Amino acid sequence: MVLKQEVIHPESEEKSSSSCPPSTQVEVDTYDGKLFVDWDSDATVTPLGQLPFFIQFLKMGHRFEPWVEDCPLSYDSNNAPQKVDVLGSLFLSVLSGHRRYAHMTALLSDGVNSKLLGMRKVVSDDSARRALKKIEEESGVRWLQDHLQSCYEPLLSNPWILDCDVTIKPLYGNQEGAVVGYNPHKIGRPSHTYHTYIMANLRMVLDVEVQAGNQSNSIYSAPGLLGLLERLPKSCWPRFIRGDCDWGSDNIMTSLEAISMPYLFKLKKSKNVKKLVHKHHCLGEWQRFKEGWEAKEDYLQLDSWGVARRVVIVRRCLPKDKILLLEDSSRQPSLGLVDEPEDINIYEYSVLVTSLGSEVIALVQHYRDRADCENVFDEIKNQWGWGGYTTRDLKSCRFAARIIALIYNWWSLFVRMANPSGHLEAITSRPLLLTGVGRLTESGRQKTMIITSHHAKADDVREIFQRLSHFFSNLKAIAPQLTRREQWCRILAKVVEKILPHGAVGPPQVTACLA
Repeated sequence: MVLKQEVIHPESEEKSSSSCPPSTQVEVDTYDGKLFVDWDSDATVTPLGQLPFFIQFLKMGHRFEPWVEDCPLSYDSNNAPQKVDVLGSLFLSVLSGHRRYAHMTALLSDGVNSKLLGMRKVVSDDSARRALKKIEEESGVRWLQDHLQSCYEPLLSNPWILDCDVTIKPLYGNQEGAVVGYNPHKIGRPSHTYHTYIMANLRMVLDVEVQAGNQSNSIYSAPGLLGLLERLPKSCWPRFIRGDCDWGSDNIMTSLEAISMPYLFKLKKSKNVKKLVHKHHCLGEWQRFKEGWEAKEDYLQLDSWGVARRVVIVRRCLPKDKILLLEDSSRQPSLGLVDEPEDINIYEYSVLVTSLGSEVIALVQHYRDRADCENVFDEIKNQWGWGGYTTRDLKSCRFAARIIALIYNWWSLFVRMANPSGHLEAITSRPLLLTGVGRLTESGRQKTMIITSHHAKADDVREIFQRLSHFFSNLKAIAPQLTRREQWCRILAKVVEKILPHGAVGPPQVTACLA
């Protein structure tokens, strides 16, 4: 006979399988009373609710998909992300105004726009960095240059001006090419230099090269400039090239004269340039430009020049209350307090050198218009990603700079299409045309995006998008009869219809990626 064993420690109660998971709801005390807050990570919402209109712009113009297909990125592993996931994640990050790869984590919860771009998922920042490192530099540069060129090439059949300049990007790590060079704002800080070529007025970036911080001189920009001109048919060349005083060197001007490329540069105030200014200071025959501005022309041959070139002396009358900064023989600056008669004027001088045959006043106005080039640098560095997206290797930095320039060009064309009256910088255009809470709903096979925008011009934006939607609907109806290039030319013609009402869009040569 076996006795039943006495249970000393009784078993605990069984967990009920029907019990509900603990609530994540929290209680918050506000000035309007008690508020209960909960989280829903599976909701199909996005903060970029108006992005579908930009995606339609890219799809109808055949911009995004060919860019992904032509990318020379390949993986051997079956678990690796697809090219569209990597490039789409970079695209969404740059468009959102991010400045670091780590900021891409903010996009992981957005399951709406990634699907609209044909992506499976948003990749991590490490995956994006590793992907750029896997691309071979020569093929990667060619891939991005081709798509940059296909973006703006149909516009080059109209007269245009090419602006050249270099901007400095300070660095704070141990990056390749982080060398101390010319950096007037942060002296002694290592940096990269961005050698940039821009289409004036439209603010389109034609190409950008990232070099070491001590390579800021125009002699390092010249190969990229000449390479850009070689890639373009001669009928699409600019009317002339503009640059600051760094470009007014004999080597640069001789190279441009050898290929019959006109130029307009500013000269440094060297010894012989100052002699020229002193020569004309008290002479007459000045042509008045605007209030306080005067100009006249002459010919000058510096010691380092092989030939004499046409120069334009420009001066501006300074206000009477300006303080003079004088230099004595020891080059020690000092303040000069001059008790002058009423009829003595103080002038500020600058000298331009050119191979153009235009009249003096037109040349002065052309160079004054170059100030818009600085606005492009300010926008791309401070409102886009040229101030960030830095890695240790220089190759990835070069890829990132061109990717940002390409996305910047796409967005600039889209914004000008939506707002033909003028250019809107990203700090204005993103809240207006991109940001808005979007909620995606599905019923059967139909998807609906419900957008909630709290912008003060929300009603105007709705009318803008309705107008663009009508244009793309008409274009889609005739798209089977057009090539990719012809569709993009139709879109560009709509973009610049206010700027070039009777201009032609579409040069004779077709690039490979538009075929």
